[in-house]
Amino acid sequence: MSFIAVFITVSGEEEALRIARSLVERRLAACCNLLGGVRSIYRWQERVEDAIEVLLVVKTRRECFSALQVEVTRLHSYSVPEIVALPIEALSESYRLWLQDSTATE
Repeated sequence: MSFIAVFITVSGEEEALRIARSLVERRLAACCNLLGGVRSIYRWQERVEDAIEVLLVVKTRRECFSALQVEVTRLHSYSVPEIVALPIEALSESYRLWLQDSTATE
């Protein structure tokens, strides 16, 4: 079984809370950290944008990613949401067990 950390930027705290709660309630994530005040500079529709966003850091199983992506896309206000997953290379045994027990088993 492998685990991932998923990075998702959102427009604000209310949206971050809505997405985080849904992911945890549906067992698509064991934990979501909300990091406010993230400044993002990016290209969108041929313009360079500068925005303050909230970054969600989501810990989950690799096999939950497809369903997580569908749920985030359903709830997200952006037409192209950032949903980036990185492998977790190492975990403490107690955290691994908690992460495994807290996420979907289907």
